[in-house]
Amino acid sequence: KRSPTFLCIFLSKNCPSLCSSVKLWASAFGGEIKSISAKYSGSQLLQKKYKEFEKSVRVEEIDGVKLVKNLAVKMEEVFRKKAEATRRLVEAAEEAHHQHEENPDLQYEYFNAVLINEVDEQGNNVELGGEFLLEPNDHFNNLSVNLSLSVVQVPTNMYNKDPDIVNGVYWSEALNKVFVDNFERDPTLIWQYFGSAKGFFRQYPGVKWHPDEHGVIGFDCRNRKWYIQAATSPKDVVILVDVSGSMKGLRLTIARQTVSSILDTLGDDDFFNIIAYNQEIHYVEPCLNGTLVRADRTNKDHFREHLDKLFAKGIGLLGEALAEAFTILSDFNQTGRGSVCSQAIMLVTDGATAMYDDVFERYNWPERKVRIFPYLIGRESAFADNLKWMACANKGYFSQISTLADVQENVMRYLHVMSRPKVIDHEHDTVWTEAYVDSAEKAGPALMTTVAMPVFSTKNETNQGILLGVVGTDIPLQELMKLIPKHMLGIHGYAFAITNNGYILTHPELRPLYQDGQKRRKPNYSSVDLSEVEWEDKDDALRNAMVNRRTGTFSMEVKKTVDRGRRVLKMHNDYYYTDIKGTPFSVGVALSRGHGKYFFRGNVSVEAGLRDLEQPDVALADEWTYCNTEEQHEHRHLTQIQAIKLFMTGRRPHLKCDRELIQEVLFDAVVTAPLEAYWTGLALNKSENSDKGVEIAFLGTRTGLSRTNLFVPADQLSNRDFLTAEDKEGVFNADHFPLWYKRAAEQVPGTFVYSIPFSTALENKSVVLASTAIQLLDDRKSPIVPLVFCAQCTALDGKCSISCDNEDINCYLIDNNGFILVTEEQSQTGLFFGEVEGAVMNKLLQMGSFKRITLYDYQALCKEYAGSSDSARTLSDVSDTTFLLEFNLYSWWNIDLSVKGNHSKHMMVPCDTEYPAFVSERTIKETTGNIDCEGCFRSFVIQQIPSSNLFMVVVDKKCDCSSCIFILDAFEHNESLKCDRLKFQKDRKKPESCHPFHPEENAMECGSATRLSSALTAALLPLIAATISR
Repeated sequence: KRSPTFLCIFLSKNCPSLCSSVKLWASAFGGEIKSISAKYSGSQLLQKKYKEFEKSVRVEEIDGVKLVKNLAVKMEEVFRKKAEATRRLVEAAEEAHHQHEENPDLQYEYFNAVLINEVDEQGNNVELGGEFLLEPNDHFNNLSVNLSLSVVQVPTNMYNKDPDIVNGVYWSEALNKVFVDNFERDPTLIWQYFGSAKGFFRQYPGVKWHPDEHGVIGFDCRNRKWYIQAATSPKDVVILVDVSGSMKGLRLTIARQTVSSILDTLGDDDFFNIIAYNQEIHYVEPCLNGTLVRADRTNKDHFREHLDKLFAKGIGLLGEALAEAFTILSDFNQTGRGSVCSQAIMLVTDGATAMYDDVFERYNWPERKVRIFPYLIGRESAFADNLKWMACANKGYFSQISTLADVQENVMRYLHVMSRPKVIDHEHDTVWTEAYVDSAEKAGPALMTTVAMPVFSTKNETNQGILLGVVGTDIPLQELMKLIPKHMLGIHGYAFAITNNGYILTHPELRPLYQDGQKRRKPNYSSVDLSEVEWEDKDDALRNAMVNRRTGTFSMEVKKTVDRGRRVLKMHNDYYYTDIKGTPFSVGVALSRGHGKYFFRGNVSVEAGLRDLEQPDVALADEWTYCNTEEQHEHRHLTQIQAIKLFMTGRRPHLKCDRELIQEVLFDAVVTAPLEAYWTGLALNKSENSDKGVEIAFLGTRTGLSRTNLFVPADQLSNRDFLTAEDKEGVFNADHFPLWYKRAAEQVPGTFVYSIPFSTALENKSVVLASTAIQLLDDRKSPIVPLVFCAQCTALDGKCSISCDNEDINCYLIDNNGFILVTEEQSQTGLFFGEVEGAVMNKLLQMGSFKRITLYDYQALCKEYAGSSDSARTLSDVSDTTFLLEFNLYSWWNIDLSVKGNHSKHMMVPCDTEYPAFVSERTIKETTGNIDCEGCFRSFVIQQIPSSNLFMVVVDKKCDCSSCIFILDAFEHNESLKCDRLKFQKDRKKPESCHPFHPEENAMECGSATRLSSALTAALLPLIAATISR
């Protein structure tokens, strides 16, 4: 990376008259805005009120270890209850199947998820439709559901009345009673379901499904991670793809789709590689020669891009390809870095001229630890016997795929074989998925995890082991976040959890969605590693300790971005972490030194507290849990304030409430109560005041309590999103304090932070927010209550234009991060100062008035343009030069960086970015300087506005310095680093359960396309007999 380059020469001169004038302007302006801010915030009144209670409050240091252990216990309880509900479904499903006799002629009308409530042209219910009562339910995000019945979804490519499906649907009706019972026992449950090995999906509560614009529902439950993880053990897989000349045309197309479908069945605990072969061996990703990579979404998508580059020519030498695959699996297994469990070779080819028993004898017999799954592409069956023999001789399964429509169902068959050992062992392993947004979830982009268990046949059948399907239930991560005691974590503190692979389950810095006309999921949102958000931990000490399920502490300096990445706060965090028993997850909390280490406890009477809490100007944080109203159906209608009142007055003693938090809320309600009358008095006298631009005053406390007073009607607010759910960073959330709260906490006590919401700046709305912190104890920075008021910019602009009404100078008000609050050119409001006055900003950086801080974003998305129609061209072929030229210099603060261009085709791809933030140096109050613009000297003065985070900048106009450009390094692709990243395997904790094979398996159940010839059967029997006899 290059350091910033500036295309100017700078000289320094004095300008005493301008300097002294600006100092006077800044002082006068600062006095006026502080007077308005203090008046409407009521900060002095509140400071006095807190002083009265100062001697009666108790200050406690937070015990981080105790805090994280208590949180882990609460999360463990949530997960345990969900796992118990799932186990009840397993028992009911296995019993129902055991009692059922298969009937190929069974006729049974069931509620099909797509057809319910559908009518024909005569107005009659369609077959498998029927009248199905649906009512909106807020627990299911206001979707219309049926809480008494489930519905059945059948993939579009399957027949609704297939006898296997009808029989499965019939016996699984018994789950309805258990679904309802589970929900009554635990009202926090959401979706419960059974995914059948036959392909159908039973979902509770019943909800109507809608096909896409093509009339298709692509959902197949057997492709979902929860299904695959529960059905099979972790596995290492090598996929061999025949690219000899005979594979040209449709066969290669089918082969690509087959490989892609196999990738769909691999999860985060699996490892893989893809090798194409003809007379030579070609690694689809040459960078990964001789190794395997984790099957996360990013890696699988990377390989899919390379599949399009495959082309057929030459002859196929399968023996060498098999030997290479066996060697990779053996070598990688010995390193201990893979699954260290099941192993398989997937062979995608249009034929094999031999059985290659010499290869198997050398690498795989007699143990047969590696299963072989041949997929014969095309309608020809000349080589079917050889391929089926390979499958049967190596505990695999043979399938023939003739058309694209056959791909999905045939690929799925290998899962039954891989699940046999687990079925025979009858091990109901509980599995948990990483965080994901389910495409079947109609309720919007809510992150969740799934707990799932396999369902087995308990009938006295052969030892082939029959998997009936998988049951599961979803757990919204929002439910876990409600357990977090946010008031105990402080202003900048947070809790987070990760999986055994180091991927984030929940973290305030996880950004799974991006905006592109509508909210979309990022390609790799479910495999964001903890090291990508806690990037200051260069040695992965925190990550690795949590992955290995240790309990401990860690400390480091961090840079946390706020305001969508535009601003940065530097702090020192202490981390505390432990494992969540019964799950593969670990949880941690981060406490920032200063604000996050102490907590104060006040005490007021319950009667006084409830009286002041029930005032109309009071609200509590929506996503904080004061009382758990979700656990019992009769409590669901209660608001948090209603629940607090019932609990504290003893009328509902069985409500689960946080008594300590409620006591502090009541304390804050009493202390802040005088502000209601104070603000009301201001509103009544507002018509007599000159400062008519003030619109709203509000406060927030460390317990999530807020008070609000409007000085204008709600429909006249300049920023109507402010303090609403739309203003994500401006309200108390489950994982963070509001932005205005955080920034006020970092400001010197007694001063105000002024800012423009970027959303309103982009709309040219003149809205300024001012916030200040009330500090209870001078030596303890934690207990603060920020107060924020909102005013139209015209109130500030008037002050500035009086002093700067001069054609020879430009006047700006900028904040401590270099963003413009006020200028004579309103279109520049909200812009970065360097964008408007690059030469001046450049000089300020040189002189130390501002500092550049380098930040990193490992969750960014960049647009990449396909500059060629050549399908063989790789993503890395996009010209670096083009990318640099088109990089939008001032889109640093877009959270997902992009490039601009006139190309018609582009894709959003994950990229690692480095970008700057700027912070003023607090100790420098004023600076003057001159800039040499090609022989013309331009003067400027910057003066800090007292009691604020603002600076007044006055620049003379006599020189044109537009040629002095503020230049920033652009993000560059680096293919060698990309390769290193693919190869690098971070620490992970392997799942404890592993079922690679079982001595009682029926290896003769190994294919369905054709019968083995008598000669091949005779050749196979001695091998199987020898294996069984061992």
